[in-house]
Amino acid sequence: MTAAHGPRVLVTAASRHGATHEIARALARDLAASPAGRAAGLTAVPATLESRPDPAPYDAVVLGSAVYAGRWLEVAREYVSERAEVLRGRPVWLFSSGPIGPPPHPPDEPHDAVPVAALVRARGHRVFPGRLDPALLSVGERAMVTAMRAPVGDVRDWAAVRAWAEQVAGELAGEPASVGAPDPRG
Repeated sequence: MTAAHGPRVLVTAASRHGATHEIARALARDLAASPAGRAAGLTAVPATLESRPDPAPYDAVVLGSAVYAGRWLEVAREYVSERAEVLRGRPVWLFSSGPIGPPPHPPDEPHDAVPVAALVRARGHRVFPGRLDPALLSVGERAMVTAMRAPVGDVRDWAAVRAWAEQVAGELAGEPASVGAPDPRG
C-alpha cells in the first residue's frame, strides 16, 4: 500500500458450478463500495482461484471455496498449500460456500477451513449458504443429490455477503469490527 493509494485486495475463490465465484465477485464489489472501503481508497480485484492468481502484489486476500461433503475444492486446498508463506505475510480472510440445508455442515464432517485458517493465520472465516441447481450438475452429481435427498435451490444471503465485506473493509481500514456505526470523532 502506498500513500497515494489504498489497500489492494485479491478476492479469489474456487467454484465448481459458478455460485462461489458469484459470491467472490459480490465481495469484491462490496469491499470497494463500502463506506470504509471508499474512505480507505480500497481496490478489490476479483479472480478465479482456478487461474492461480499471485497473492504477492496484494495487501490483503479474501479467499474462498465451494464446500462439498465438508471439504474445500482440491484446487483451493492446493493453492493454499502452494502459497501459504506468501498468504501468511498479509491479512487473509476465508469464506466457504455451498451448504444449503441446516446445519451449514454436519458436525461430524471434516471442514477444511479450520486447518486452512491455521495455516495462513486467517483473521476470520465465514460460511455462506450456497446454491444447488440440479440443471448445472453432472449425472453423477445429480444421482448423489437425489440419493442424499439434498435440498436444492439458491439460498445465498446477499445481505450477509455485503455485511461481511463491510466488516472486512473496516478491519482493513483500521476501524473497529462494528462497521457502519457512527464515528465518535465526528
